[in-house]
Amino acid sequence: MTSIEPAAHDAVVLAGGGARRLGGADKPGVRVGGRALLDRVLGACADARTTVVVADPRPTARPVRWAREDPPGAGPVAALDAGLRHTAADDVLVLSADLPFLAADTVRRLLTALRAGAAEGVLLTDADGRDQPLVAAYRTAALRRELAVLTAGEGGLTGLPLRRLTAGLELTRVPDPVASFDCDTWDDIAAARARIREHDHVLDEWISAVKDELGIDLDVDTGALLDLARDAAHGVARPAAPLTTFLVGYAAAQAEGGPEAVAEAARKAAALALRWAAEAEQEETEQGQAEQRKAEQQKADKPGGSGPDAG
Repeated sequence: MTSIEPAAHDAVVLAGGGARRLGGADKPGVRVGGRALLDRVLGACADARTTVVVADPRPTARPVRWAREDPPGAGPVAALDAGLRHTAADDVLVLSADLPFLAADTVRRLLTALRAGAAEGVLLTDADGRDQPLVAAYRTAALRRELAVLTAGEGGLTGLPLRRLTAGLELTRVPDPVASFDCDTWDDIAAARARIREHDHVLDEWISAVKDELGIDLDVDTGALLDLARDAAHGVARPAAPLTTFLVGYAAAQAEGGPEAVAEAARKAAALALRWAAEAEQEETEQGQAEQRKAEQQKADKPGGSGPDAG
């Protein structure tokens, strides 16, 4: 059987707003979980063939193309039009740059729903059921059609709200109060920072941040690595846990392997840790037996003891 490659898609990320409710702060650069909001969004759409960020250029964790609406600050519809001019795929993700909890699986869910149905767009709705047109996947041709209609009817796109654009599209809606959460205020930023430090989220968030910081695109079985760290800590010594997991990663890199190489190196190291622990237990048992024999011999050697000549 021949595997079918997933259809290519592009992404347009709008990152040039004024952030008035943040006092004019550089919202795309605000850090949540150690990463700029823009970089978090770019990580979620990393599979896009072309990613266009509509804003003034800045350093980013991933390579992107830059575009700017004319004039700057002309609004989201004008910004989307500027970004689309640099795309060519049939499907396009349209995202804002302030989505701290957007993840790759949500992006895939949007694209899958778009390709499975007849709708011209699939967007998320927030906790209050409101449409979030900047967390969506669209058919590129449909967006270009509606942009042309608006340009002709309004004489331009400056200042138009996104609802004027999406009103002409056939849409499918997907509820997702987490992935659709955006950061408009400092209270939103504080809530996002608090959430990623909760027990249920902190490990995944930390791993994702480290991979972004190191430029690693590799999904591994974190459960297996945690089990390995536990076995090394308990069976060898506590400092052995981080050193062992480092060596596993280094071995996988030396082998130029992916997740399979990490899994194999982790399996070998875990087996060694278990053998090490078993050997230590065996030594303790044998030492205990030897001490018991020694004590019995000493007792037998005492006068009146229970040796073979006693009585």
